[in-house]
Amino acid sequence: MRILRKYTNRRLYDTSKSCYVTLEDVKQLVLSGEPFQVQDSKTGNDLTRNILLQIIAEQEAEGHGTLLTNQVLQQLIRFYGDSMQGMMSQYIEQSVAAFLEHQERIREQMQNVIGAANPLTMMNRLADQNMAMWNLFNPSGRKPTAGEPEPEPEPEAKEPAGERGSGEKKG
Repeated sequence: MRILRKYTNRRLYDTSKSCYVTLEDVKQLVLSGEPFQVQDSKTGNDLTRNILLQIIAEQEAEGHGTLLTNQVLQQLIRFYGDSMQGMMSQYIEQSVAAFLEHQERIREQMQNVIGAANPLTMMNRLADQNMAMWNLFNPSGRKPTAGEPEPEPEPEAKEPAGERGSGEKKG
């Protein structure tokens, strides 16, 4: 396990690499799944939760979309000190674990839903519909090739002036 030490100047020191790290570096450890622990440099107390909460607070503030809305945060605060606090903690942990187990299936389902609303998908559908409409009104039934002008409609055949139908007189 990687040990990070937090000093009084609020800097984090990675003992395995012998260098200071940032919260972004710690976030990358989380994303890569590497186990680590943050310890207070003087007392040795575990500060990992505090650092993780700080990373979450920064993520929420950066405008990447919120996972923890004000309503959710208020509801969580209400659970502290409640007899159901332990159960709520387990429930959240199990819910996130279940979500992660089904994440790929959920991601595929979301892609299908989002794909339907994707502007490019919609544009392709409109183009297909327009082409189908064109084919309905295209008398030759063939599609014009690229660069080929659209065929002009043939002029209607007019009867010569002298050959009008019976009952009409020249005047």
